[in-house]
Amino acid sequence: MHILITGGAGFIGSHLVDLHMARGDQVHVVDDLSTGVRANLAAHEDQPNFRFDEADVLTWDQLDRVVGWADRIYHLAAVVGVYRVIAEPTKVLATNIAGCERLLRAARDGGWKPQVVLASSSEVYGHNDEHILHEDQELTVSTRAGTRWGYSVSKIADEALGLSYSQRFGIPAVISRFFNTVGPRQIGRYGMVVPRFVAQAVRNEPITVFGGGAQTRSFCDVRDTVVALDAMATSSGRETHIVNVGNDREISIRDLADLVIQRAGSSSTIKDVALREAYGEDFEDIRRRRPDLSKLRGMTGFEHRFTLEQTIDDLIDVERRKLEGGNDGHCTLVRNQSERAA
Repeated sequence: MHILITGGAGFIGSHLVDLHMARGDQVHVVDDLSTGVRANLAAHEDQPNFRFDEADVLTWDQLDRVVGWADRIYHLAAVVGVYRVIAEPTKVLATNIAGCERLLRAARDGGWKPQVVLASSSEVYGHNDEHILHEDQELTVSTRAGTRWGYSVSKIADEALGLSYSQRFGIPAVISRFFNTVGPRQIGRYGMVVPRFVAQAVRNEPITVFGGGAQTRSFCDVRDTVVALDAMATSSGRETHIVNVGNDREISIRDLADLVIQRAGSSSTIKDVALREAYGEDFEDIRRRRPDLSKLRGMTGFEHRFTLEQTIDDLIDVERRKLEGGNDGHCTLVRNQSERAA
């Protein structure tokens, strides 16, 4: 199978590369490296089935050609992370919406209609008071989110584009609403909470909890996420679906901080930080975010392999190896996974 991954040098994208390369697929990655890291792809650089282009999907003149080559496209290129979303609101809209539309237009014009897997987000559910979030409920956009609302707008627009191109031009689309994906290769630089907590705990620094910590999230290991994405795309075939992708275990941010401290055997304390101090502006954070996974499980039979504790332990191991001046911990991580599987 020919696999095109935009944003493939990033956190989720690079794990998709690992999955498809292990299967013997031909994989082409396009990434402008604004947040992605070329080192994430180091294991595949010399493989004949792998190709990388450093390019921006908004302007790259070869996009039509590679879209026409692909059987399946994972479109992950986007501005992500709370810090970047707040700092670059116009780029969020331009990159996330225009980039998605340009890719879908290339798929329409290419004759061959590849399957397109679009990365959406649980942010599209907005400030919703439902106990559990399911795919057929109404989406909301609220200015209570401050500048962050532009990100949810961009993802709702991407979903609308995917559905429109599917209905009008017959391009099969799998719209995947991600719920707080975490795991190896994720960095805390752009506001991702788990790697930030782990880095602070390993160094015995105060764990900075933003916005009170009562808000809850549901964290899914990236190694489970990519398996779920592939399973959903495979089961969908030429049909179009919207599906939640994540883990339905819910935990408050304060309890997450306590769990990281416990797993790391850390002497860190918890320090409360106001949202304005953390991000430079006030906004009302989303209180709950737990997915209904009935559709994903019903269509694919998907089951998670990684618990939150296992993910945290792996990230702690990698962070400690960094402090010791060793490699990135990848070999140890693979060995630990193999031991668990045995």
